[in-house]
Amino acid sequence: MAPVSTVSTTGLEHVRAGIARACRDAGRDVFTVTLVAVSKTFLAEAIEPVIAAGQPVFGENRVQEAKSKWPPLLAKNSGVSLHLIGPLQSNKAKEAVALFDAIHSVDRASLCEALVKEIAKQARTPLLFAEINTGAEPQKAGVLPQDADAFINACRETYGLAMSGLMCISPLDEAPGPHFALTAKIAQRNGLKLLSMGMSADFAVAISLGATHVRIGSAIFGERE
Repeated sequence: MAPVSTVSTTGLEHVRAGIARACRDAGRDVFTVTLVAVSKTFLAEAIEPVIAAGQPVFGENRVQEAKSKWPPLLAKNSGVSLHLIGPLQSNKAKEAVALFDAIHSVDRASLCEALVKEIAKQARTPLLFAEINTGAEPQKAGVLPQDADAFINACRETYGLAMSGLMCISPLDEAPGPHFALTAKIAQRNGLKLLSMGMSADFAVAISLGATHVRIGSAIFGERE
């Protein structure tokens, strides 16, 4: 059974303060960083107080889980947006385009084909991030760094997708800074403005290296089972 958070919105307040501090240290405006509150595995009862505290952007890992809990929440709370931050199967593209305002995990040709078809059919334009597997980890999705330029070009030229940015998840056993810096470098040379990188443990480093979206769950909702 999915856990219900026992943590109040104190976690959200601490995260907001941490983001403000990281932005100040980096000489950045706090409004240039979007907090994506990662609500995967948590029930609506845990999410509602965070919405009530003024958090507008949430992240989910799985289409099916998001479908089961978010439509009523979105109907009740105008101005809330939902980001898909986990891997997306091509056969779930229809549901993903219908539900999410951003997709952070574009990483292969078959998914590009499915997305462009659904975007045209549904007349919806979610923000699209190409996922970069900066650590070349075999268990992770994402495009290898050496293939990133060609993939981004194919997204644009072959499939006609309007790419907005890049996403990366740094390896657990390595310092995150070099991975964030590499992602930022790839984005810059491809003219991409948005960078989805940094989680509860390393968002300050990500902000110092240009993150525009930080994906934070446990620091807001508490630990997952």
